[in-house]
Amino acid sequence: MSPAGIFIVLLAFVLANVPFLTQRMLGCLPIPRRCEGVRKHLGWQLAELLAFYCIVGAVSRVLEARAGAVFSQRWPFYVVTFCLFLIFAAPGFTVYYLLKPPHVNLYRDDA
Repeated sequence: MSPAGIFIVLLAFVLANVPFLTQRMLGCLPIPRRCEGVRKHLGWQLAELLAFYCIVGAVSRVLEARAGAVFSQRWPFYVVTFCLFLIFAAPGFTVYYLLKPPHVNLYRDDA
């Protein structure tokens, strides 16, 4: 596998887990003050997963264009890669929903 391919796989793994590892939106934006003390809902985390999937897709398309011709893809490619992205998110989901009690805040965002 090329270095660009390894980079994309590692980037996808990291970005797939970001929604579950921090209480900030997209990993960097603070949640509004009226929502302090409230955990992010699954809907927000799924929306973040979709946004991060699009970011990984854009980065991989740029890297593919730099390497040569960009191959056109149909819908089955995107379905399979999104399912792979969801599998990459399994460790973060497991820690956030299955291993951590809901009243314990392992990931404090004081900054």
